[in-house]
Amino acid sequence: MKPLTQAQAEILAAVPRLGTDEVPVAEALYRVIAEPAVAAGPVPPFPNSAMDGYAVRSADLTSVPVTLPVNEDVAAGSVPTMDVTPGTVTRIMTGAPMPGGADAVVPVEETESIDRSTVTIRASVGEGTHVRPAGGDVAPGDIVVDAGVRLTARHVAALGGAGITPVVSKVPTVALMSTGDEVVEPDTADLAPGMIRDTNRVLLRGMLTDLGVPFVDLGIIGDDTQELRAAYVHASEVGDIIVSTGGVSMGDFDFVKAILADTGSVDFWRVAMQPGKPFAFGNVSGTPLFGLPGNPVSTFVSFEQFVRPAILSMMGAAKLFRPRIAGVMGEDVQTNDEKEVFLRVLLAEDSNGSFVAVRSGGQGSNILSALAAAEAFAVVPVGVGSLSAGDPVTLEMFTWTENRGIDG
Repeated sequence: MKPLTQAQAEILAAVPRLGTDEVPVAEALYRVIAEPAVAAGPVPPFPNSAMDGYAVRSADLTSVPVTLPVNEDVAAGSVPTMDVTPGTVTRIMTGAPMPGGADAVVPVEETESIDRSTVTIRASVGEGTHVRPAGGDVAPGDIVVDAGVRLTARHVAALGGAGITPVVSKVPTVALMSTGDEVVEPDTADLAPGMIRDTNRVLLRGMLTDLGVPFVDLGIIGDDTQELRAAYVHASEVGDIIVSTGGVSMGDFDFVKAILADTGSVDFWRVAMQPGKPFAFGNVSGTPLFGLPGNPVSTFVSFEQFVRPAILSMMGAAKLFRPRIAGVMGEDVQTNDEKEVFLRVLLAEDSNGSFVAVRSGGQGSNILSALAAAEAFAVVPVGVGSLSAGDPVTLEMFTWTENRGIDG
């Protein structure tokens, strides 16, 4: 069997990198930034108030309470017309530019105003109190987001605040299909004998949507040589990646290989992992092909270990794999010591703050209920056939953002 890390490395070496686009920041969500985003100017662009209150000279407040005249009101979006001279203040709103001469802001809660021409200040403040300096967030020349980062809402907000139109990598379109005469649409109410509902396409559509990747759903393809061949060729024309499920067990090797003999190539791998041992990788007319197992939990694990990292690599992401953290097993488990096993687990926290993992349900590769309930994988490495309650275990957090490359 092929070691998991070797299979991952071979796939990442084989998939191409895509080109780049310059896109409005509002359209950059989930894209990977292709070059460092450098601030041209300061953020914020001018000193401004962090509070509703009064812009003051801190030296005027050495003895409080003190009553001082108010020069003017300055709202956010307006510009001061008067400096704060000794013995005066300016009423100011959050985000409004600081007037000249002022070096601090007294919050409105620390004041009392009987009329709008004067204010009584009850608290002293130090220089710089409640003032946001120009460039206090980002200075000119600072890198706002570095290359290789997959942009979340937090990142696009930072880019927007700096006025940066990002250069991002293009996103691959995935051609998606299920195979098998026994597979029917998931909303089929009454199943004929021998039929199963297609959960794999529903699962993969959701995972691709979560990743921000477009897809073309080619539906269910029956076990017919001509139909399958036409579907794979069409998939290579409409997608940058082909992802199919089913038809990758060893018994299907010659059948699928013959279909692709004159349009591409495919290798059938037995990867040392569970679930997801049978796996196919190759290309159709140069378009990468991922053949995932038919069992839905195997599909999920294979997508996480192979397809998602490959897509992120094509997009230029620096981080490709989910975080792995240390945890503790909360029960005894027996696994296959010839494979890297991905147990679906629930997590609790012990008195030491460590995550404690217990199985979320049955561990068969067809049991979607346990996958739906799970919060992480407990990863049992090759060579470890059993774990006891209290043993350390590696947890792969499949709901967390990627933080690892191929070398860790």
